[in-house]
Amino acid sequence: MLTEKMIKTSDGDVHYWISEDFIADRITLFFLHGLTVSHDLFKSQIGFFSDRYNIINWDAPAHGASRPYDNFTYEKAALAAKQILDENGIGEAVFIGQSLGGFITQSVIKRFPEAVKGFVSIDSTPFGEKYYSRSDRWWLRQIEWMSMLYPDKTLRKAVAAQCTTTDRAYKNMLDMHSIYGKKEICHLLGLGYAGFLEDNCDIKINCPVLLIVGKQDKTGKVQSYNRQWSEDIGVPITWIENAAHNSNDDNPEAVNKAIEEFLNNKIINTIIKNKTDFYQSGVT
Repeated sequence: MLTEKMIKTSDGDVHYWISEDFIADRITLFFLHGLTVSHDLFKSQIGFFSDRYNIINWDAPAHGASRPYDNFTYEKAALAAKQILDENGIGEAVFIGQSLGGFITQSVIKRFPEAVKGFVSIDSTPFGEKYYSRSDRWWLRQIEWMSMLYPDKTLRKAVAAQCTTTDRAYKNMLDMHSIYGKKEICHLLGLGYAGFLEDNCDIKINCPVLLIVGKQDKTGKVQSYNRQWSEDIGVPITWIENAAHNSNDDNPEAVNKAIEEFLNNKIINTIIKNKTDFYQSGVT
């Protein structure tokens, strides 16, 4: 069971849901959803992991219940995520970020690398100046006004269809969109992409990383960016069959399996190894 809590910031309240039975020696998973949706994106992950891990699942600033919120920036989002950890006495967590959530995770790593025990990127793209051409940067800054050209229903259906391959995930996307007006959706899209460029820089990620990408993800250059990212950091991409941009919602079974294997192999085994090395060193 999760209980709803919130933090207060000068720009607005940020709501999140946290394990009711929080166990101090368990690993904490922090779920960060994508643009224009809400914490409901991770329904299938929460049900799968909540009996074995501490869970935090938020509505990002300016999203879902975390509205109204003034002047969203990635820096403010990173500070809010750190504040949530601090207020709950959590030193570090495994951040699981879909799209926008992956950007925010990298904003946290940029400022508070010690807070991120591991990073699961789901259909997101990397921080780094070299990945985004001048043309890429120009187009990302046009998203808001271009989105406004579409009729409201057409825009919602087009975004939902691009992000999903299954009827269930498509309906969930439309349901999550239903709380936003058209102008708000377009503004969030503009903030998400243009704002990313303002915070983007070269960063070094020292924690374990899992790259997850839907095989049918046609959003921008997500697939090509991830191929280059994968090569640069030496981490293979886990490709998800029958899934688009919201791959964790299209094919939750495959994504949950990939995350579980990552946690077992890269996070839990590392903790056990470090403890073994500590005791074998003769330190008591």
